[in-house]
Amino acid sequence: MSQSTLDLLLRLLDESYEKSAWQGPNLKGSLRGVRAAQAAWRPAPGRHNVWELAMHCAYWKYAAWRRLKGEKRGAFAAKGSNFFVRPDGEATEAAWHEDLGILEATHRRLRDAVAGLKDSDLSRRPRGSKRRTDTLVYGVASHDVYHTGQIQVLKRLWRDPRKG
Repeated sequence: MSQSTLDLLLRLLDESYEKSAWQGPNLKGSLRGVRAAQAAWRPAPGRHNVWELAMHCAYWKYAAWRRLKGEKRGAFAAKGSNFFVRPDGEATEAAWHEDLGILEATHRRLRDAVAGLKDSDLSRRPRGSKRRTDTLVYGVASHDVYHTGQIQVLKRLWRDPRKG
């Protein structure tokens, strides 16, 4: 079976975010069933929580999309960049689900942008990027897998912080 590089990159994006993957949970699956209180819990002062990791992943999907589309900075759904203190106020289910919606919408927008590429686009560097397009796309997938592992550890610690 031969698969184009673009098809493989789309598969990586899908598996790291929402489709069945060999490594275990994907990002969306790791967040399924997480309530606002659990998402807001920190293992120690100054450490990131699940909520912040979810928004961090959304931001970097946005950053990759922005580079692929040649868009200017400033269109992300939250003010700031990289890591966002969450919750921003009270840890409500509505606020948590709003931020999960941002993650979902940002993923869809990135996936659509990648699906619109041609294999010949993959070896070029988008304006403002130090990386080639293919590297940018599989980097986002790797980033999702990395933070999914952190989320899984935080969920386990939240259940029993003494066990680690």
